[in-house]
Formats: sequence, structure tokens, C-alpha cells
Amino acid sequence: MFDTAGSAELIFAVCHIYATFNDTFIHVTDISGRETFVRITGGMMVKADREESSPYAAMLAANIVCERLRRIGINALHIKIRGKGGAQSRTPGPGAQSALRALARNNIKIGRIEDVTPIPTDGVRRAGGRRGRRL
Repeated sequence: MFDTAGSAELIFAVCHIYATFNDTFIHVTDISGRETFVRITGGMMVKADREESSPYAAMLAANIVCERLRRIGINALHIKIRGKGGAQSRTPGPGAQSALRALARNNIKIGRIEDVTPIPTDGVRRAGGRRGRRL
């Protein structure tokens, strides 16, 4: 009926991608979040500080993450993307998209993709003051 020899069992982990405009963190844990498997940043991949958050650095980091996950035996990920959040920008940085693409292209199955950026339910006053940031 079904050919089970060709289909391997999916072993899931959770990939937390924290992408700001200064750096991109890719942190893979088990499902509960208790044990860390891999943690790589964009800053570990490039020499120049200004390139830490670049899509290229995020792609290189994601490639190393995939290589280490293959060694452990994990072949599927649930993704949690997070921007800076709070009183700052809620959009993820430029590295989030390319990190996700690189994970998908390296034969890692993607389960759920979730945005976990913290959104204030009325917090502190935003920087810039009453008249905004004047250039």
C-alpha cells in the first residue's frame, strides 16, 4: 500500500530566528526549548561589523546550522521568527528571510512558521519625543 522504505521519519526541533537590523541569531533547540542544539549568529560569519545583519551572513549561518543538524539527526524544523519588538521596530531584520530560505534549500523540512515578535500592550513611551526625531 505505502512504501515506507523511502520515507524517513521526521525528527523536529524548533529554530528561533532573531533578526534585528544589527545582527541575526539562529538558535535551534529541542521542542520544549530546554536543550540547545546549535546557536550561530551572522556576526560569527563575517568580519565587518556592518555586515552582521546582512542576508549573506544569515545565509552562511543557516548553512552551518543545517550541517550540524544533519550530524545530530534532525531533519525538520518549526520556525519562530522574532524582530526587535517592544517600543522598537516590529519588522524582522534583513537576515530573517534569507535564513529561512537557506534552511528550506538545505533539505530541512519546515513545519510551522510563527512570528513571536513581542508587541507591547501599552508599555513605555517611544523614543523621539512629542515632535519626532528631527534630522
